[in-house]
Amino acid sequence: MKTKIAMLLVALMASLPLSYASAVEPLKIGYVNTQRLFRDAPAAVRAAKKIEQEFSKRDQDLQRLAKQVQGLQESLEKNGLTMNEPERRAKEKDLGEMSREFQRKQREFREDLNLRQNEENAAIIEKANKAIKQLAESEKYDLIVQDVVWVSPKLDITDKVVKALSDSKDVK
Repeated sequence: MKTKIAMLLVALMASLPLSYASAVEPLKIGYVNTQRLFRDAPAAVRAAKKIEQEFSKRDQDLQRLAKQVQGLQESLEKNGLTMNEPERRAKEKDLGEMSREFQRKQREFREDLNLRQNEENAAIIEKANKAIKQLAESEKYDLIVQDVVWVSPKLDITDKVVKALSDSKDVK
């Protein structure tokens, strides 16, 4: 959606009559790379560490459960032919239940992790948008766009936004 609006604005500016365009000051346009903000901004780095800490225990539990499933499966493959029928069926049933439990826990883990990442990303975007507004006002930008197909590197102001986010923990 943002890309469509930006492209529409660029198309409208390009369609202005030359006499009008030359009568006004040149437009000052900037570009912000959102992916770099999520990677480089101090708030993004802190959020990634926070999420890693929050989910590390569950991740370790999942890894342990995966090893148990793998161990039971290997045991069945190795000893299944020598086991009596009831014992083999019981082990197969245990393997099926454990495998389903692992898949359920893995799915819940991914869903919870995605939810937390989205929450943190929303907070980062909110702070970044405030920093971008302040930057636009202080440096008199006419247009700042995000998430475009291509942009000239000379228009990229991402470093300025990252710096603004670094200088102030809470951009107002």
